[in-house]
Amino acid sequence: MLAYSLRRLGGAIPTLFVVMTVSFFMMRLAPGGPFDRERMLAPAVEANIKKAYNLDQPLIVQYGLYLSKALKGDLGPSFKYQDYTVVELIASGFPVSFEIGIAAIVLAVIAGGGLGIFAALRQNSGIDHAVMATAMIGITVPNFVMAPLMTLILGVYLRLLPVGGYGGGSLRNLILPTVALALPPVAYIARLTRASMIEVLRSNYIRTARAKGLPPHWVVLRHALKPALMPGWPVKAAKRQPEPSDQLLTRLSSWDGSMSWRAVPPVSGMAGHGVAAS
Repeated sequence: MLAYSLRRLGGAIPTLFVVMTVSFFMMRLAPGGPFDRERMLAPAVEANIKKAYNLDQPLIVQYGLYLSKALKGDLGPSFKYQDYTVVELIASGFPVSFEIGIAAIVLAVIAGGGLGIFAALRQNSGIDHAVMATAMIGITVPNFVMAPLMTLILGVYLRLLPVGGYGGGSLRNLILPTVALALPPVAYIARLTRASMIEVLRSNYIRTARAKGLPPHWVVLRHALKPALMPGWPVKAAKRQPEPSDQLLTRLSSWDGSMSWRAVPPVSGMAGHGVAAS
């Protein structure tokens, strides 16, 4: 198992190198620069800024500096937030992202598994169709649509939940981003668990347990639940790790105090550093 894990981690290194290289050159070839939004600067001041960020160096030199410093864990200063480095911004946002990700995983497993089992026990009933229809909506509607809708309805119109502020990590401030991030995996897990539970309930040993007169809840909890859940756990674990791409779109609580995605600045700063290669 250890050798397999090490091989998997080793295989990720070339992928990471390709992603970093492509991102660097794509950002560098894009029109504009990190200081285009600033007011017109004197030529001498602009030259000093470019020198400070190594923007006056040839592109291949910038790329070499970028890789060498990245290997040391130095991603350079942020272009968007002055006096902060990219590593500092990532370090400040990672605990919050991790908290949301773990909460979303727990919610997805509990809610998705429960809904899947409930639908399987009432196969082809109205409840089953309602659960599966809701699951399809959760799968087809992306986070960047669902999150603003939840914010607008629950936060702005109904005023049930806050749409801004961290609140010290209070439960009310965690509900919206956690639910928005958990909705797609809840739908996947519900469908997977339902299919697995239906297959297990049709097994011969389940028929035998029922023929012996065991109570229905005992048959489900003691004999059917564990085999039904086991095939789905690898998929659930692989599918629903805390994903930055999702969390960029589900930071709808605006924990920096403004209506913007809190997780975007570190990524933007990292991309900007790739351009500057400082």
